Amino acid sequence: MKIENACVECIIGQTQRVADAIGADDALREKIREDVLAMSKAFDFAKSPPEVAREVYEHLAVLAGKKDLYDEVKRHSSDKAKTFIPFLREQISKADDPFLTAVKVAVAGNVIDLAAEVSFDLDTEIDRLFHTHFAHDDVDALRQRLSGAKTLLYIGDNAGEHLFDALAIEAVAALYPQLAITYMTRGKPIINDVTFDEAMADGLAEVAALVDSGVDTPGFVYERASEEAQRLFDESDVVLTKGMGNYECLSPAPRGDLVYLLKVKCNVVSRSIGAEIGSIICKLV
Repeated sequence: MKIENACVECIIGQTQRVADAIGADDALREKIREDVLAMSKAFDFAKSPPEVAREVYEHLAVLAGKKDLYDEVKRHSSDKAKTFIPFLREQISKADDPFLTAVKVAVAGNVIDLAAEVSFDLDTEIDRLFHTHFAHDDVDALRQRLSGAKTLLYIGDNAGEHLFDALAIEAVAALYPQLAITYMTRGKPIINDVTFDEAMADGLAEVAALVDSGVDTPGFVYERASEEAQRLFDESDVVLTKGMGNYECLSPAPRGDLVYLLKVKCNVVSRSIGAEIGSIICKLV
């Protein structure tokens, strides 16, 4: 996907969240607002929204004097997510269809997104989880594809959400023991996306091989990935991508057997994928 005018407005609007996250005083808030407005006039409309956002957030990190703008927010998100883990693990274990339940659990975690046009409440989403149908439902196609696959690359998205991913991976590994599963994180702190160190600290390496993608964008940009990450993307039998940032960077799909697993949280993605805001998507291409 390429950036649109609506994306520009969204990126500008996110500056208030950054100011709140870092406790900016009035002078810094005004500096952030002025600088992002100035930068927006030169945004490259040949790039995807996450690529443009990278440049903005790099500048904001310099202004704030912080390597990780959302470090405290990410810790809070992860702590919140952890409170749901015992309940969700039990729901997967006793489900008539543990695969479907695991996929829904993974999508439920995708509401933890500080860069979305529309926000959703995690408690509410958990309540709705088992009664919500996929607007685009390739769950059975994915199930069939995994049964014949040997390798799965699972590209993560946000901090906190990665704990839901771990539950889904546990279930998939139990159902498809022949699968070698790799979980891929961002290469550096960007917005509230999960990093290698955060995933490692929360035990993702216990359920999958853990890899740093090398990308510094809030979405998997192949050209910015490490050689190892590119090889895994090219050679894995199935690639599952979580969230809108990865969808924006990997749409149209650059390869087959690619899965988009996300909750639709903005009008641009809604139009692109053909589903209403709030819909959940499992799309295999």
